[in-house]
Amino acid sequence: MDLAAHTLSSAAREVAVAAAQGAATAETNRRLDPDVVKALAEAGFARHFVPVRHGGSRGTFLELNRAVSAVGEGCTATAWCASLAAHVSRFAAHLPAGGQDEVWAQGPDAFLVASLTPLGTAQPVPGGYRLAGTWPFVSAIDYADWALLAAMVPREGEAEPEPRVFAVPRAAWRTVDTWHNVGMAATGSHTVVVEDAMIPQARTVGRQDLFTGRAADSGALRHAVPMQATTMMFATPALGAAKGALTAWLGHITPKIRAAAARPTRALPGMPTFNRTSQDVILARSATEIDAAELLLERAARTADRGGLTALETMRNWRDCAMATDILVGVVNRLFRGVGTTGQSSGNPIQRFWRDTNSVAGHQGLQVESAATAYSYQAIGI
Repeated sequence: MDLAAHTLSSAAREVAVAAAQGAATAETNRRLDPDVVKALAEAGFARHFVPVRHGGSRGTFLELNRAVSAVGEGCTATAWCASLAAHVSRFAAHLPAGGQDEVWAQGPDAFLVASLTPLGTAQPVPGGYRLAGTWPFVSAIDYADWALLAAMVPREGEAEPEPRVFAVPRAAWRTVDTWHNVGMAATGSHTVVVEDAMIPQARTVGRQDLFTGRAADSGALRHAVPMQATTMMFATPALGAAKGALTAWLGHITPKIRAAAARPTRALPGMPTFNRTSQDVILARSATEIDAAELLLERAARTADRGGLTALETMRNWRDCAMATDILVGVVNRLFRGVGTTGQSSGNPIQRFWRDTNSVAGHQGLQVESAATAYSYQAIGI
């Protein structure tokens, strides 16, 4: 096993403990604790996909999946930010060499965030572009060194503008506090505003190149993977959340099972009783479905690691990630319902995992309908 990857997987467990301890406070503050963000960087998440010439780890999708899932067992929001920190660095590897040199001038642990929806506008000028726009829902923006922001660019002689992605340094934007979500509250996914920033040519790449995985100045296999084949970046935090919810459910229900076994009581007519069999079914179904979702996500990661994906394999990966997330939503919903009223207090982490997983599932990249249609078109050959 690659030593750097092994270190990431090992360090993720320590990050999970710290993240779990500070999860309630992070939700209240609507941002991760600075020490947790520092721990993510020290674990190696940000550098995982950074090109080797800039000090990157030569990491794999599979190892990242496992590390993100481990962090998610402690805190879904922290896992989300860890996953995006790694994957957005992979996006930045699509920039021309000069742009990469700027982004990682201070080392491979630069914290990158992104909004790839082209909500801004960019006007071509000598040497580059003038960028302006407003981008909502930019996770972990409070800790970002750089942001990859998408905008529409007019093309000479063309009726339709071109979407491009621009690497923007922290000094060029301001943040508007807009993140007040019931789920994933600690991600701090606020709004970014760029009034007027000069972006040199070396710090921009066509969005289509990024989506299709054309990383001309990187040359690394894992940078040349289509975006839709890597939607486990959004799904894997939910896997960790479901595991964390199951652990919390077991911690809540096990004493009840033991107490019922030690002191059997006769039910009063018409009154509900503790049903051991129903708890066994909840456990078996939930554990099995978590395993099934994990197998889907691991196959998606192994496929991406192999590279050279066909269009059908790309859409199968997207399908698997969306379906795995749908399965995991069912798991946390069952656990939240099954834990009963006493387990649904604000102090029980199950309710946080429940809110967070349902929030993750709302991401546009994980919609079953979109993924199913894309997969169907390839499978049927339309």
